[in-house]
Amino acid sequence: MKTHDRYAYVPITRRRPFTWPNGTRLAVYLGLNLEHFAFGEGLGAELAPGGPQPDILNYAWRDYGNRVGAWRMLEMLDRLDLPASIIANSAMYDYAPELMAAARARGDEIVGHGRTNSERQSTLDEAAERDLIADATATIARHEGHPPKGWLSPWIAESHATPDLLAEAGYRYTLNWCMDDQPVWLRTRSGPLLSIPYPQELNDIPAIVARRTSAADFAAMIIDNFDEMLEQSQGQPLVMGIALHPYIMGQPYRLRHLRRALAHITTAKDRVWLTTAGAIADASTALPEGTLA
Repeated sequence: MKTHDRYAYVPITRRRPFTWPNGTRLAVYLGLNLEHFAFGEGLGAELAPGGPQPDILNYAWRDYGNRVGAWRMLEMLDRLDLPASIIANSAMYDYAPELMAAARARGDEIVGHGRTNSERQSTLDEAAERDLIADATATIARHEGHPPKGWLSPWIAESHATPDLLAEAGYRYTLNWCMDDQPVWLRTRSGPLLSIPYPQELNDIPAIVARRTSAADFAAMIIDNFDEMLEQSQGQPLVMGIALHPYIMGQPYRLRHLRRALAHITTAKDRVWLTTAGAIADASTALPEGTLA
């Protein structure tokens, strides 16, 4: 039977104890996806089944996130005093430079997210995928003054070589793998690459677009997940991520429910670590060898 051979099976009940930098056991981060899409071609999430190109309905729906939704979400995060990991297509720097500047002014982490979500890197040969990663990385570094530490592939699409290429490009962590509630070291041909948990359940695309979960139910999912993981973390340190897209959660009626869920989390800010994926990667890398699976 084929295997990826990226990591070994180690149940979460058989892990070494440790604490996060502030002495807590639960680290919580928000992954805010800022994405740009080609007009009239390529991939894109759909509010309704798309018709012939140009698919105005779905293109404009997605663009609402950059023009309106993301700004409302950043305002909300400011009021709640919450950091974010901004998971950004590099095309955003040309398309919406003011939005990227606003994230920079907040001090948010920028995570590499390809060039655009209109393409998948998994369909490319290795040389073309290497060029895609290099292109996106160079754009972020030029605008931010340093390359990103972490990467999330557009559509979480990987080739067999993606972890190898990320490690070779200088990336320290990936968000592509969702198999655990703790960081896990992946094997690559160029040394270890850290996998930081990125949710596919507390993620508005599969929850709301695919499964048609209501805004109220999605907020309840966040609250219940947080409360349960806070209890579970008494036994071992955990990571909880929340994946958000402004064209979905930036819609006013959904934003109101999201604000309620995040406000609930902030009531426990003295008992959890409200942080970024990059800070979790830094703390994980500083742990004694063999602590993580």
